[in-house]
Amino acid sequence: MTDAYSISDLSQEFHVTPRTIRFYEEKGLLFPSRKGSTRVFSAADRVKLKLILRGKKIGFSLDESRDIFEMYEPETANTRQFENLLLKIREKTASPRTTEERNKHHVKRFEKD
Repeated sequence: MTDAYSISDLSQEFHVTPRTIRFYEEKGLLFPSRKGSTRVFSAADRVKLKLILRGKKIGFSLDESRDIFEMYEPETANTRQFENLLLKIREKTASPRTTEERNKHHVKRFEKD
């Protein structure tokens, strides 16, 4: 596997349009280098694109994906933020039945107060 990818390479691999990839770049999620007017994406960009697309499938916004990427930076990582993020991931990936049960529990707690 190569460490440099063109926008066409990523577009074909992940079945998204080049415009989608440029949009993620505009939003500050991907940071390709340039060779003339050609975008050159790194292996890290490829992984980020894969994570963005997976996040979208489970309901994450682009801002939430950005937060995940920022928490990955060891020097700026915040344990409490990371724990909150893990909770959010669990909630988004929970089955509808589990989510419904959790919501009922919160309603019952609210009614008691």
